[in-house]
Amino acid sequence: MAREAVSIGANTFQYFTRNPRGGAVRAINPKDIEAYKAYAAQHGIARICGYAPYDVEPASTDVKRRDFTLMVLAEDLARLEDIPGQYYLVRPGSAPGCSADEAVANVSDALNKTFAATQTTTVLLDTMAGEGHQVGWRFDQLAAMIDGVKLKDKLGVCLDASAVWAAGYDIVGNLQGVLDDLDRTVGLGRLLAVHLNDSKEALGSRVDRHAPIGEGSIGFDALAALAADPRLAHAAFYLEEPRSTLVTYERDIARFQKAYDQARAGAR
Repeated sequence: MAREAVSIGANTFQYFTRNPRGGAVRAINPKDIEAYKAYAAQHGIARICGYAPYDVEPASTDVKRRDFTLMVLAEDLARLEDIPGQYYLVRPGSAPGCSADEAVANVSDALNKTFAATQTTTVLLDTMAGEGHQVGWRFDQLAAMIDGVKLKDKLGVCLDASAVWAAGYDIVGNLQGVLDDLDRTVGLGRLLAVHLNDSKEALGSRVDRHAPIGEGSIGFDALAALAADPRLAHAAFYLEEPRSTLVTYERDIARFQKAYDQARAGAR
């Protein structure tokens, strides 16, 4: 993964910690870990992001799903310590059959049961689109999840462009207003990562379906403005495109880098 990232001009990447649907996991080869650390240090790769499988649902009240979620979170957080200082992305998920407040409390509880004071990994709560019974699609819900966690220094947020757009946050016409809202509720200091992805759907649709970057309802210019915003200079940015190839990612990394450099030059 590190070699592929460098080959397309990236200095970070995200990856699934295990099978994204089902949770099967491979054993880790210690030689791979040591080789990665040396290669990453040589090429300036930092803040890689492990992605929890989709069927991890910390908001859920279902006993089997909750047991699976707690098992995966605990195992992944232990394994991620092989490469200290990573991010670990967790979707709050859905909770049919209970109130949003109960679902939010379930997320905090799951994190409290799996966090360790010694961990170097920062868990990122992913913003959701609000489909079905999802929670975490409103900034105040994310703030409440964080408020319920004891080890808050181990926790941050990832802003998913397509998801917040679907949730009704107008990052095209009112980016500064959206960031102000996020700052008031969660705090921009906790916004540690951003998914740059375009959407097939309309603002407020509550449906998160990705389009190739520049071909959706958000558009390249709005995503480039998000990536270049000086208030997010501390954040890591990860591209997400449907059915993509390395060639596509390489092209879009170059496009975003050019737009970023132009925005920075214009601000001087």
